[in-house]
Amino acid sequence: MGNANRFVHAALLPLGVLALLLLMHLLPDLYWDGRRLRRVDLLADVHPKPVRKADTLSDAFDAAADSLALPDSIGGSVKESMFIRSNPIRVDTTAIVDYGDTTAHGMSAFYWAIRKLEREGSPVRIAYFGDSFVEADILTADLRSLFQSQFGGCGIGFVPIAPATSGFRPTVKQSFSGWESYSVMKGDDFDSQLQGLSGHYFLPEDGATVLLEGVKRYARHLDTCSVASILFAAPEPVRLSMQVNDGDTVVRTFAAAEGLQQMSAQGRIGKISWTVEQADTAVFYGIVMDDTTGVAVDNFSLRSNSGLMLRTVPEATLERFAAWRPYDLIILQYGLNVASEDRTEYGGYVAEMRQVIDRLKTSFPQAAILIVSVSDRVYRTEEGELETMPGIISLVKSQQRMAKAESVAFWNLFRSMGGERSITTLVDSDPPMANTDYTHINFRGGRHIATLLFDAIMQGKKEYDEAYEATQQTEDDSDEQ
Repeated sequence: MGNANRFVHAALLPLGVLALLLLMHLLPDLYWDGRRLRRVDLLADVHPKPVRKADTLSDAFDAAADSLALPDSIGGSVKESMFIRSNPIRVDTTAIVDYGDTTAHGMSAFYWAIRKLEREGSPVRIAYFGDSFVEADILTADLRSLFQSQFGGCGIGFVPIAPATSGFRPTVKQSFSGWESYSVMKGDDFDSQLQGLSGHYFLPEDGATVLLEGVKRYARHLDTCSVASILFAAPEPVRLSMQVNDGDTVVRTFAAAEGLQQMSAQGRIGKISWTVEQADTAVFYGIVMDDTTGVAVDNFSLRSNSGLMLRTVPEATLERFAAWRPYDLIILQYGLNVASEDRTEYGGYVAEMRQVIDRLKTSFPQAAILIVSVSDRVYRTEEGELETMPGIISLVKSQQRMAKAESVAFWNLFRSMGGERSITTLVDSDPPMANTDYTHINFRGGRHIATLLFDAIMQGKKEYDEAYEATQQTEDDSDEQ
């Protein structure tokens, strides 16, 4: 009899739990830390799918508060990369909207720099600031390869001394030891007065080493470079040693100085290392592997970053970086760490990002500035459907308004990658081009989006060149008369 009762109790327990879970679907909306919790629904997979309302997210996007003109599509299909030929995603490239065409910070400044490169060989430098979406050189590796294949150049560009991504960044082989790493995104002991442009700084022990080696396994033009430099600030004397291509070791002592210093090598460099022989108070920032001509693309990715960390870089440091690395184009791509399911108002965030843009304008007066919108990001609704976060739509619009207010350029990545639920298309492609978090792309997706952006930039340059040549022809005709 006792065994029978135990059997009944054992059977009733899961039935009771099942009944409780079914009843939880009737609970009102619950919130935690200001965010609505997903409703429990064990039968989500068997419910009939809800009919979408006529006012879809795309409609909401087009009917947003202001009447900013959205960019037209550039005709033609995107180039197919080696990774997506088996399953190309055909999306017309969305044009760049240039709200700064009559100011110093519109795309015309960058197009003019490319013209100088084509005629005189002057180097062109691009800084790409972003969050985990471009971490480990995702997207920027292929953008760099496209530019260098078209206009020349070689090398990885800027690399932090001891980055957390060194183990899975395929575009450079890097090893280091003896460094204390500090990031603006974590640590109470971070000193913002020492912060570099990447949001990091690095303090060495005596004997600290860092080695970079070019690679061939991912993108082109990365196996060698023409110039390699290590960047540091030294309020007291510093002694460094350097070895290039396993050759002789060069030792040099640097006197104390204000501002930034560097130890450099030139030639055909495939491998280079530095050792800190003595550096009591020196602060190190990064290494650059570059060319004396062509295009350089620096990846400044920082996980969990909203872009606001650039406000905390000291103005003097910004100016010193600008003197050392005078960028011709600064790309800002943020938003994944700002958007949410329920948030639809981003006025406060935009106001703070405008401060960032203003600081960059002051420190890099020659640079074009391009705002790249937040990408698509989906969430699972109460009915179990994957839908684009409403907050994404609002944030894209806010970012476009911000670009207009700041008289800089804007590229709608959300629309270029396909709009609503386009990240799910990338996840479901074969092979996949995005991760199953429905937020981040992988390297295949990075190559796809880099091609879209490169095509948009090249279309803008083509139109700039045509307008420039027409103006020159008009002036020549006037002179003849």
